[in-house]
Amino acid sequence: MAELRHSSSIGSRASSSPLKREEDTVPLIPEDHPDDRHSSRDHRDNRPFWWHHFQSLCPYFTDETRVSPYHSKILLFFLSLFLLAGLISIPSIWNRLNAPYLCKKDGIVLHCPRESPSLWENPYSATTSWKPCAERRDGGFSDLPPENETTGYILIHAEGGLNQQRIAICNAVAVAKIMNATLILPLLKQDQIWKDQTKFEDIFDVDHFIDYLKDDVRIVRDIPDWFPDKAELFTSIRRTVKNIPKYAPAQFYIDNVLPRIKEKKIMALKPFVDRLGYDNVPQEINRLRCRVNYHALKFLPEIEQMADQLASRMRNRTGGSNPYMALHLRFEKGMVGLSFCDFVGTREEKAKMAEYRKKEWPRRYKNGSHLWQLALQKRKEGRCPLEPGEVAVILRAMGYPKETQIYVASGQVYGGQNRMAPLRNMFPNLVTKEELTSKEELDGFRKHVTSLAALDFLVCLKSDVFVMTHGGNFAKLIIGARRYMGHRQKSIKPDKGLMSKSFGDPYMGWATFVEDVVVTHQTRTGLPEETFPNYDLWENPLTPCMCKA
Repeated sequence: MAELRHSSSIGSRASSSPLKREEDTVPLIPEDHPDDRHSSRDHRDNRPFWWHHFQSLCPYFTDETRVSPYHSKILLFFLSLFLLAGLISIPSIWNRLNAPYLCKKDGIVLHCPRESPSLWENPYSATTSWKPCAERRDGGFSDLPPENETTGYILIHAEGGLNQQRIAICNAVAVAKIMNATLILPLLKQDQIWKDQTKFEDIFDVDHFIDYLKDDVRIVRDIPDWFPDKAELFTSIRRTVKNIPKYAPAQFYIDNVLPRIKEKKIMALKPFVDRLGYDNVPQEINRLRCRVNYHALKFLPEIEQMADQLASRMRNRTGGSNPYMALHLRFEKGMVGLSFCDFVGTREEKAKMAEYRKKEWPRRYKNGSHLWQLALQKRKEGRCPLEPGEVAVILRAMGYPKETQIYVASGQVYGGQNRMAPLRNMFPNLVTKEELTSKEELDGFRKHVTSLAALDFLVCLKSDVFVMTHGGNFAKLIIGARRYMGHRQKSIKPDKGLMSKSFGDPYMGWATFVEDVVVTHQTRTGLPEETFPNYDLWENPLTPCMCKA
């Protein structure tokens, strides 16, 4: 893939390079001395020069045609055909001019309408072509049955980090709708990595969540009082539905889960990560998931207010209003280890990473002999996280100046300050939330790790430009939300496969590298992009959740 894209960019570069051309040898005619063939008028009539030129193009239209009814009919016939073709083509031309802005896939390349590029904004036509249409309609009709007539209750554990939990919550609402069940407020499960005890009400506005979805799904705050063994709900085999396949269709829940809910009246679903597909559910269900994600799930007011302050401080760091970039830097030790990619470092550093991988992922590590070839293959395919120094070079090639204000959303970067040095040297105005706030301001959020993640999420969402360095739920939810908000804000998704090839080319000069970066990323900025089978709803909500403006 990377090679094809690389070759296409080289072809584009070759064709657009300024070449010295030979001057035409045809003598130019000065404007104040027009050619006699066109400027002189026949002495026998007063017809202008274009009349004679038109005669030469249309032999039927001669002096004789004025006195020949036969030729007049022929001319009239052709003129009628011409006018009819024009009338027929008007709707097509009008539709083309007013078609919504949309990038289309051609092989591995995206083609989008061209407008003047900007460092900080996507084309204006991208904003005006699509509008969000998953919100709750005022005075909407509720088709919910009475509480005692629902099929039963379901409860899920939302696992993982904040954004994985967010996706699980959206899917839980959708599954409850599919089965016409009552949803018990989801539990946020303590993750082995995050070690967090956050509850739903510690991070999200519960009242808004329940009220906004009241016409879609019945939601209750807790397990009903009539159910005796609340603590054993997830441990009871009789009360738990397991082995739900990943990306299951809606029909699976109707055939396999709904009968058990009707029988037991209350069931727990476990595990519940990516347990609902995208293409095998009704469009109304996908639209409901967007309604939950973009409208019903709101962070607590104190989190929203702190995020607004952080965004405001980013814009006013230089004393005046300025745009800022948010960078999601995925280069923590866990991510580096799990990637099984090879990175620049000392022998001691590589040996420690090998021991870490062997301890954490023994089945994948085996004896380590196959890892070098695996690392090369993953880098070639663009499946390795970008290093901070690589990110800096790419951003500079895109044209972002040294003075750019950058907010970094990241965990503890693997390699510490030494690894961050190239990025800080190229972009010294780089800060984190800890550097933007006082210790006292953040103390109220430190008791819940997900609260700190929520701050990063919102500051990235409000930024003028968002840059991701590796995949993950955080990045795709940010990109999807910015698309849903109107596609105006840039969301840069680097082509890591092509970039790895460019970084590994010792003969590539800076000018060539810059052109490769610019050409490659013209359409990788969160523009309206047509969907395709098995597309990710959270990164691209266009078709089910947005409408043509």
